[in-house]
Amino acid sequence: MHCPFCNAPETKVVDSRLATEGAQVRRRRECMGCGERYTTYETAELSLPRVVKSDGNREKFDEQKIRKGLIKALEKRPVESAEIDRVASQITKRLMSEGVREIPSQTLGEWVMEALRDLDQVAYVRFASVYRSFQDVNAFREEIEKLVKATASKSEYNG
Repeated sequence: MHCPFCNAPETKVVDSRLATEGAQVRRRRECMGCGERYTTYETAELSLPRVVKSDGNREKFDEQKIRKGLIKALEKRPVESAEIDRVASQITKRLMSEGVREIPSQTLGEWVMEALRDLDQVAYVRFASVYRSFQDVNAFREEIEKLVKATASKSEYNG
């Protein structure tokens, strides 16, 4: 790998560690020419299913789009970036484990909502309002009532 500072062709790996739950390798490198250090991330290039949009168009799966949706829903909420990365990574792993060539975007949206329901209920309602195109306050109320019922039954089950 060429040095990003001086473009020298020789660098050495100083340290390697697993990152993002073992999905990446984080490497600290040092340039043999200028001595600068920098970090690189190595990930496996996988063939993921294509996403079938509601209008029938197909596009390549992009984990960054999942991450952006999570970040938008979790804006100004007390959730760490590491949690967002973990959820995005889990959704990608779940997608890979499906073993399909194509997946409806609605399925991915439902997976994101499931994750948000467990992570932050306010973010869940935010995401659901956009994803399900709430038209009025009653739609919000209905979704919140479902969430309250699900939370109550979950606490009864665990308690």
